[in-house]
Amino acid sequence: MRKKYTVTGMTCAACEAHVTKSVQTLPGVRDVNVSLLTNAMTVDFDETTVDQATIFKAVEDGGYGASEAAAAPQAIARASDSMKRKLIVSIVLFAPLLYLSMGAMIGLPQPVWIAAGNQPLWNAIVQGMLTIPIAVVNGHFFTNGFKRLFKRQPNMDSLIAVGAGAALLYGFYVVVRIALAVGAGDHMAAHGWHMDLYFESAGAILTLVTVGKYLETISKKKTGAAIAKLVDLAPKTAILLENGIETVVPAETLRKGDLIVVKPGSRIPADGILVEGASAVDEAAITGESMPVEKKPGDRVVAATVNATGAFVMRAEQVGEDTTLSRIVRLVEEAASSKAPIAKLADKISGVFVPVVIVIALVAFLVWILAGATFSFSLSIAITVLVISCPCALGLATPVAIMVGTGKGAENGILIRSAESLEITHSIDTVVFDKTGTLTEGKPVVRSIHPAEGISESHLLKVAAALERRSEHPIAKAILAAANGLEVPEATEFRSLSGLGVFARIDDREAGIGNQALLGSLGIATDSFAPTIATLSAEGKTAVMVAEGGILIGVIAVADAVKPTSREAVARFRSLHIETVMLTGDNRVVAEAVRAELEIDKAIAEVLPEQKADHIRLLQEQGKTVAMVGDGINDAIALTRANVGIAIGAGTDVAIEAADIVLVRSDLNDAVTAVELSKKTINNVKSNLFWAFFYNVVGIPIAVGLFFPAFGFRLDPTLGSLAMSLSSVSVVLNALRLRRFKPTRMSREKGR
Repeated sequence: MRKKYTVTGMTCAACEAHVTKSVQTLPGVRDVNVSLLTNAMTVDFDETTVDQATIFKAVEDGGYGASEAAAAPQAIARASDSMKRKLIVSIVLFAPLLYLSMGAMIGLPQPVWIAAGNQPLWNAIVQGMLTIPIAVVNGHFFTNGFKRLFKRQPNMDSLIAVGAGAALLYGFYVVVRIALAVGAGDHMAAHGWHMDLYFESAGAILTLVTVGKYLETISKKKTGAAIAKLVDLAPKTAILLENGIETVVPAETLRKGDLIVVKPGSRIPADGILVEGASAVDEAAITGESMPVEKKPGDRVVAATVNATGAFVMRAEQVGEDTTLSRIVRLVEEAASSKAPIAKLADKISGVFVPVVIVIALVAFLVWILAGATFSFSLSIAITVLVISCPCALGLATPVAIMVGTGKGAENGILIRSAESLEITHSIDTVVFDKTGTLTEGKPVVRSIHPAEGISESHLLKVAAALERRSEHPIAKAILAAANGLEVPEATEFRSLSGLGVFARIDDREAGIGNQALLGSLGIATDSFAPTIATLSAEGKTAVMVAEGGILIGVIAVADAVKPTSREAVARFRSLHIETVMLTGDNRVVAEAVRAELEIDKAIAEVLPEQKADHIRLLQEQGKTVAMVGDGINDAIALTRANVGIAIGAGTDVAIEAADIVLVRSDLNDAVTAVELSKKTINNVKSNLFWAFFYNVVGIPIAVGLFFPAFGFRLDPTLGSLAMSLSSVSVVLNALRLRRFKPTRMSREKGR
């Protein structure tokens, strides 16, 4: 069983690692994915061995909270509102605190009764009274931080709790010393102790960290915008038809088999079959198709698409969580909360980083004390080390970029099933295509018409269509489609010869359509068309011969049509220096014709479905990183075998289960866009990680006071906490640049 939960209390990558470890060690748990960005945990577990209550207890024993899953956008919105309230309180109190502690130093006037120069004790007491509410409203840092510290699993909150807590406690001690000095009449000592107050540092640490956290939640809301847009596509109500009576009901109450009335302009509330009426349905939200699609009884309709014209009645087949839209939303959320291999490296580093920082802060404190510095100075150094080293930026570097990347993919009709798939895609150097249904339309069409001398193309098509009118053969359908709009004559006395073709009478003349063997059996010469037939065969096309009145009146070339976007997609892959290979069960002549038409590097023909995976494996053994693009049904084994499986179309469960990436619009260009998006996302992750590491490499030496002896330069806790918050925000803003991603299309024949 695979289930998603909401986890509360996580603040950094170390938290992710601790929650993962707590649950992963439970018997019966097969896999755990924890996301700091969405506060989500997905657990794959054996229900017969472990239950939900045990999983919740493991999370809670680790110092966090767990509950039934809330939708990511709503959970993020609630977190943002809560953080906003804390931020407002913190800023309102921190502003006068900063004024009382620093105002006189920069020449700001202060009331005599509270000015530090005149009333150091009252000034100190009021600073303390302003700092305590800030600490209370941000108390989660202390409860979570010290809880993790006592469990010997320190996280970012532990650094903040120790840093702000030390400044706060030392501040109370200083207030007592000031009071004793004032009581003894030693005003010089009172003023001296007042200089050691660090209430503003404690307030600054908590307030600025909260500023950073609030900006992070704002960024999370933006990164979750794609999911929110998808969720909003689903209609909230439906018109249920029971015993001829129409009733408006909540869409979530629909059941399989219900009859639903869908009126013009409304969104379809479930996946199902149209049973009465007809209409044109706008499916752009799901397939990207710009033109409405005509629907008649028996046709399938999909939830969240828009009924453009007539009213109709449909029977619900998939409702609620089983609709195509719900599956798409689920895939996007799972991808956003999954871990890329590069993120797991950051998690491991974060897991040891926090305790190392605590050790560095303690060593720095002792070194400065032993070097003769004051207790106040040494404590300030230790606090600065703790707050400037919080691994927020490190923890956010990967998940924010991954979430933006997968969300951007969803906007472009590309469903990326996991962060790992997104990462691997950027490194593929070989792409293998299935032919039928991927590069081609998967059904024959008339490619060219070759009438005999004195015969018009329209007459040739009319005779062919008259002969094929009763046939259900795919070639017959292609000819009938080509003759659409022509006045086709009536044919009588039909006779069919299996494997050869069809005979009939048209206007009292004997007529026939079929292959060369059919005409040979009738004694009709085909020599005049021999060069044409040879050319068509070399091009992989089927030559359909039409005879009338005892003579050959022409040849119709039928072949599986190449999709309009295939040529551009192959060219775009080549521009990315990716080798292109076509893998097909068709014969070598047809395969070579398609390969030449699309300028594919290599074609492998006459391959059985079960052999496709072997060819993928051979390419991998040559050191290739292979993406397989197929229809997700007969290519399921090959899709699974490839480093990245890309399924064309999201209409089947097989496609979704077998592939790593699903192209909703069935446009091969989107496969190239997926590669481009992957490259952009991983480059963004790498730059984020670089700056996160670089920040700590530079920040910690400055914080420990390395440059103070030579240059008199050091950071105080206030500047350290500001720098820490800005580093997190900069990483998030860098990741949000991915929202501007646009595919590099060579042409735009499809509306988007």
